[in-house]
Amino acid sequence: MDFSYLDRNLGEIKERMDAARTVAGRTDEVGLIVAAKSGTPEELNYLAEKLDVRDFGENRVQQLLEHYETLPKGVNIHFIGHLQTNKVKYIIDKVTMIHSLDSERLAAEIDKQAAKHGIVMKVLVEVNVGEEENKSGVMPSEAAALCEAIEKYPNLSLRGLMTMAPNCEKKEDYLKFFQKISQLSVDIWNKKRDNKERPILSMGMSGSFEEAIASGATVVRVGRKLFEK
Repeated sequence: MDFSYLDRNLGEIKERMDAARTVAGRTDEVGLIVAAKSGTPEELNYLAEKLDVRDFGENRVQQLLEHYETLPKGVNIHFIGHLQTNKVKYIIDKVTMIHSLDSERLAAEIDKQAAKHGIVMKVLVEVNVGEEENKSGVMPSEAAALCEAIEKYPNLSLRGLMTMAPNCEKKEDYLKFFQKISQLSVDIWNKKRDNKERPILSMGMSGSFEEAIASGATVVRVGRKLFEK
């Protein structure tokens, strides 16, 4: 099977990411998470084995469990979709990081399940930056309080924030949402007692990752653009 389009698309995406960093005057690295829902198992394996892609994002628990059986060992699986408390136990020992923590109830369950496996789970607080009724995530005004509450759970390691911006007609319209989260991240981490590690800022997708990088994203999530033939 010919997967040359994956080589081409990944190369173009990385070039655009580098260009966005240069324009923004950034010298730090920006991570890339591949949205696994957009690809077939064969495509995902090609990315991992031939193109050395290490990070894959999953939106749904069932799909994660299916991909877990076929992906090469050693890759990092990030859960980025809405996570119900009763599903945490199925993924806790399979994921590297949970990007979608949006309530203390969910935090308590992740902590409980992580303790059972003797691990400390890395988490990001998901912020509903557009304050949309149909999206999960904590409201921006409540993000700091949730971050503070998470600190008391010994089996959770809070690493930063994640957001999914509203769909925008113009690419530049994404900037105000991403800049809002970037500033929120600065405000929250400046108040943390132990803020030695730079916070992760997971934002930006196929249609908006350049604007996200311009606004300070440390990780972007790309799916559709990568798998175009």
